Amino acid sequence: MPPASRDLADTTAVVTGSASGIGRAIAKHLAEAGAAVLIHTRRNRPGAEALAAEIQASGGQSQVVLADLADQKEQDALLEQAWQWRSGVDIWVNNAGADVLTGPPARWSFEEKLERLWRVDVVATVRLARAAGSRMAAQRGGVILNMGWDASQRGMAGPSGELFATAKGAVMAFTRSLAQSLAPKVRVNCLAPGWIRTAWGQSAPRVWQERAEAECLLRRWGTPDDVARVACFLASPTASFLTGQVVEINGGFRYGPR
Repeated sequence: MPPASRDLADTTAVVTGSASGIGRAIAKHLAEAGAAVLIHTRRNRPGAEALAAEIQASGGQSQVVLADLADQKEQDALLEQAWQWRSGVDIWVNNAGADVLTGPPARWSFEEKLERLWRVDVVATVRLARAAGSRMAAQRGGVILNMGWDASQRGMAGPSGELFATAKGAVMAFTRSLAQSLAPKVRVNCLAPGWIRTAWGQSAPRVWQERAEAECLLRRWGTPDDVARVACFLASPTASFLTGQVVEINGGFRYGPR
């Protein structure tokens, strides 16, 4: 991937769930490429405002919006605020996802976790992507990026695998259909990260650390920046002939004996 350029200058981007982790990296890379970035978070205002300040200190434009994407009224409010900020949006990244692996949600039942994932990861992504895409198509076109998961393509044993494969598999299938609905004015693609060292990865038990490296042909964890660089490429004019794609970002999955 070439070094970041200013090929997104004069564009406006929205990145949901961008106060930390992968979303934060995506927002930062888009800003470095010249986009004005709306940073969304459900409740991590300090993290969102710190990123906004960092972008502004580098000469970029940024704004923070809080919204609980499990609530359809707040989804709609986020969309309206995004469009009013700079009279349109060119890039919409549906990165936000429910955390059901840490904190109190880790003790929820399988059904409670599935319900939360469905509302945030699936329903919010579908509603926001369709609404944003419709507005983009009626204006100057644009790019939508959704967030999948590479293991949804092949499956993963266990309750967590079943939960996330269901939710992210739905997002990946939706992406392919929305790309057809919005072509040719709006491009729609899906990022499908593998083992990415976010906050969970940094504190994961040794067995998971070893598994992440063993299942990667490059023998390492991915980083949020690895995902962000691909997102920035897909959002740029350089990727103008790519739509309806699910792009795995996993360093190459290792099949068979490890």
